[in-house]
Amino acid sequence: MELQIIPQNLLEDYKKYNKASILQERFNQLQDSELSKDSFSFYTSVSAVFSSKIEGENIDLDSFVKHKFLKTAYQPDYTRKIDDLYDAYLFAQQNPLNSANISLAHTLITKHILRSEMQGVFRKTNMFVVTNDGKIEYVAALPNEVEAEMEKLYADIQTLLSAELSVNEAFYFAAMLHLVFIKIHPFADGNGRTARLLEKWYLSQKLGGKSWFLQSERYYYEQHLAYYNNIRQLGIEYLDLNYSESLPFLQMLPDSVELSNN
Repeated sequence: MELQIIPQNLLEDYKKYNKASILQERFNQLQDSELSKDSFSFYTSVSAVFSSKIEGENIDLDSFVKHKFLKTAYQPDYTRKIDDLYDAYLFAQQNPLNSANISLAHTLITKHILRSEMQGVFRKTNMFVVTNDGKIEYVAALPNEVEAEMEKLYADIQTLLSAELSVNEAFYFAAMLHLVFIKIHPFADGNGRTARLLEKWYLSQKLGGKSWFLQSERYYYEQHLAYYNNIRQLGIEYLDLNYSESLPFLQMLPDSVELSNN
């Protein structure tokens, strides 16, 4: 395939570690929770809660399930942002993956995070990640580069959606979409939540609805030190990123299938 921004150089090494037949068997074992009903999705709750917890939200799964399933009343600030992310996952489950819908999903995600004029719109300012001790950890794509880089990513998404891929190839490109998106960091906020949704959204388009039962967000949260370290090790500056160091990050997604099957 001719892709514009998503690296393919690690695909063969990745496939050596993740055999298609084994990954397909494990993926086929995914199933919905008996708690899920027409008006409630348990694994959507898992996704929304743990993706939010990665970003520092003080929420636990038990409380959120009671809130959604049993209509238990909590203070609005406790559940509001997680409700928004839950709605974005539902939106993704019902709509095709494309640039317009990614923008709409980001609008849902950041309903109570960003001002309305910044929701679903590429940032116009510099973006960097700072450590707790005040050091710059990562400098994202410059604002005048963001639109061009995202156009490449959107074009690659459409190429990948139309390609015939094995299950391990689909997992590889899903994780790469996650990683490239997070490195561009196209929005003022909500990039991590959007990247994790994008990964699963792509998988669902390629492999079907079982993808939504995958507890990848929970796995990333439980392995959050490795998750962040694997993202960091590509480099500090966007222009100097070394995607040849991506394999530890890429491996986390298939590893999360084991969590989902336990």
